[in-house]
Amino acid sequence: MTPPTVLVHRDQDLLAEAAAARLVTRIVDAQAARGSASVVLTGGGVGTAVLAALAVTGARDAVDWRRLDVWWGDERFLPTGDPERNETGARAALLDHVDLDPARVHPMPASDGPDGDDAEAAAERYAAELRAAARPEDHGPVPSFDVLMLGIGPDAHVASLFPEMPAVREERPVVAVHGAPKPPPTRISLTFPSLCAAHEVWVLASGESKAKAVRLGLSEAGPVRVPCAGARGRQSTLFLLDRSAAAELPPGIERIASP
Repeated sequence: MTPPTVLVHRDQDLLAEAAAARLVTRIVDAQAARGSASVVLTGGGVGTAVLAALAVTGARDAVDWRRLDVWWGDERFLPTGDPERNETGARAALLDHVDLDPARVHPMPASDGPDGDDAEAAAERYAAELRAAARPEDHGPVPSFDVLMLGIGPDAHVASLFPEMPAVREERPVVAVHGAPKPPPTRISLTFPSLCAAHEVWVLASGESKAKAVRLGLSEAGPVRVPCAGARGRQSTLFLLDRSAAAELPPGIERIASP
């Protein structure tokens, strides 16, 4: 794995617009090469802002939305349509405004789904869906996603992999998370083996509250204590930041600054 590339934008708005443009390019390139593409979405302020920026850019018409698979890196285990679910925010920001094939949109199960409030069964259901989508050339139980986007918490968590919690040591592709320090306490999350199956991992961060977590994520810290440090793509890893989130970069980390 190559070291992460750090791109710094003036503010969150420019960060979201630049990430949206980059995402269009990556999807179009993958579709031209293979006929289809796959992305993994994240929630949070920046993740949703990227989708909203993509919804209003004319470049979105370059994407063949019917040939795009959409997955999620984690989800709050709440009822369908709950405003706290990442799926709900993604649909409002972008997914309900483009011509996606419903069969290629893969939300994580909700607590009012077939498994009821059994988060363990719901996690296994999502793992089975990923296994069914994986191809022989993926060499694993999940697809080799083209782009996997992650937010980062002030504690350096990514997806719903929180420091020192059991999920950071898991080898299963998807797990239920109980007792998360950030509400709601019950979640479903991809694990490191699944996150790192992606060709490209993008870590998105905005605001001074994320500066310390970004610094730790770019350090030599171990992923058990600093989950962000374990999120790396097979081909590349991008830290897409605004200036506030980039305020405490470790010494020796090169940055590419945008206007």
